[in-house]
Amino acid sequence: MRPNEQVKFTRDHSGFYAKVRERADHYFTSNGISRHADSLMVFKTIFFLGGTLSLYLLILSDTFPVWAMFLMAISLGVFSAFIGFNVCHDALHGSYSQSSFVNTTLGSVFHLIGANVYNWKISHNLVHHTFTNIHEHDDDLVVAPGLVSVCPQESPLPIQRYQHYYAFLLYGMASLAWIFAKDYIKFFQDRIGCHATPRHPRIELFKLFFFKIVYYGLVIVLPLLLIESITWWQFIIGFVCMQMAKGFVLGLVFQLAHIVEGLEFPEPDTGGVMEDTWASHQMRTTANFGVRNFFTHFFCGGLNMQIEHHLFPKVCHTHYPALSVIVKETASEYGLPYHENISFTTALASHYRMLRKFGKESLDANLVRAKEFVI
Repeated sequence: MRPNEQVKFTRDHSGFYAKVRERADHYFTSNGISRHADSLMVFKTIFFLGGTLSLYLLILSDTFPVWAMFLMAISLGVFSAFIGFNVCHDALHGSYSQSSFVNTTLGSVFHLIGANVYNWKISHNLVHHTFTNIHEHDDDLVVAPGLVSVCPQESPLPIQRYQHYYAFLLYGMASLAWIFAKDYIKFFQDRIGCHATPRHPRIELFKLFFFKIVYYGLVIVLPLLLIESITWWQFIIGFVCMQMAKGFVLGLVFQLAHIVEGLEFPEPDTGGVMEDTWASHQMRTTANFGVRNFFTHFFCGGLNMQIEHHLFPKVCHTHYPALSVIVKETASEYGLPYHENISFTTALASHYRMLRKFGKESLDANLVRAKEFVI
């Protein structure tokens, strides 16, 4: 099946999705709880936005030694990633508030951490959430073409025998690629994942270049003009390390939800029809990690609870712990898996093994088959 052909999911005759939604609705209505931001979410928003702004202004103040500004630059990169997880992600899904103005305003902060809102909504909200872990359809499976393979349908190249070692470094380069190349490439290519993008609104073209210029001005031009105590090469080191810290956190957290052991990478039949329903497909292709760890959940912004996020993208992530009880119980009743790693470190170890499986082990298996064929 070609990636430009539409994938269709089987109709939900089992009733799993209807039942889990019914129980979630009952939870919110019976407890008088809004699906949107609560006090914890507001606190997180202030904490991460305030922390990021404070770090940025402290660096621009040029009142600290070089080593301190270097550490603050790395922290600024990490906090930028946390803004993406904890504020923008919910806002861009429309789950932060009932108000579209609030969602749009907070979602626009995404531009100020170097990313493009328009591309993200297509790539993540539309493509990834619909075609999760489907080869040549899920854009998130495209990590570093020719260097990193994260699904079994790809035939690894010889260099990918070592991808379980160098992939983590490439994750760190994700932000640099994103702010200088990826957004432009995505905007001007014919499709994102399996979604055709032949034309874009002119306003989005303007926003792409306008906000990129704003971002470059904030993180490159202003620091070079205002910080007199560092040299140009010290700035480059600090800038690159800041982006590497942001890219590493962003790349790693997203990978731990879909590229770990136990998850499936299903394909449609020749007619483009998936064997599963959409909701069942999400249960088989998504995993949680560190659910019981407050700090993991606090900093990952609910991305450690991707099962609940995929089923309820319009619900604020601070409600996911409560929903996880409902989802897990309902999945068990309907004979569906509920994948989870106990901690961030166990998920990381599992991801490492998957990188090795799709690289070295896949190449070794191909070599054995080739020898058997010759014999």
